[in-house]
Parts: sequence; C-alpha cells; structure tokens
Amino acid sequence: MSSFEHDTLTEQIIGCCYEVHSTLGPGFVEKIYVKALRHQFNLKGLKFEYEKEFDVFFKNEFVGKFRCDLFVENRVIVELKSVTGFIPALFKSQLLSYLKASKVKTGLLVNFGNPSCEVKRIST
Repeated sequence: MSSFEHDTLTEQIIGCCYEVHSTLGPGFVEKIYVKALRHQFNLKGLKFEYEKEFDVFFKNEFVGKFRCDLFVENRVIVELKSVTGFIPALFKSQLLSYLKASKVKTGLLVNFGNPSCEVKRIST
C-alpha cells in the first residue's frame, strides 16, 4: 500500500464506501450510491467535486472531455459501479485512462453491486 499516493485519504474514502455499502447493501443503481457517498463525504468533512470534468488531449490537441463520478480533495478520482460478479476489466481500463488524461496519480474503482463492497486502488 505504500506505493499509493495519498494513502490516508484513500483509506478515509474506502471507509466511507464501506459505511454506505453496509447501510444500503447491494442492489441499488449507481446514482443512489453516488448520492449516499456524497452525503457520507460531507459528514466526514471530505471536500469533493461531483462529475468533475477533465479535458483530454492527444499529442497536444484537445480531443474531448470526460467526467469522473467524484474527485476527492483534488487528489483522488473515485469511479462507482453497481454490478454483480467481478468488475469488468473495461472499468479498470477506463479509470486508468482517466488518471493518465487528468494527470491525477490515484484512483479508486468501487463496486457496490455485490454482497461485499469491492474497492480497487489504481495508481499511475
């Protein structure tokens, strides 16, 4: 874990995710978990932006934008999913691309769709 930047912050975020999941359980759509997590972040005093937009460049040419679910403390991108079973590799690739495009070092991919909350830390 020491290889991940902002480890204390990611631990706080993960704790909030577990709190949301233990209270709501699996089965809701992603939007419900995002709202609950935003409320939990507020309760814990974490600063965040919802659906933060980032520009994407290819060889110094602007090619578009992407929005992440949550951008916490201007340091960690959090992407939420609500799928049963394993997190598809596509979601991990998506978060990795978000990190590279935004130059943010650390991201969390959180899946609320299973009986246990699953969190993957991804770092560039």
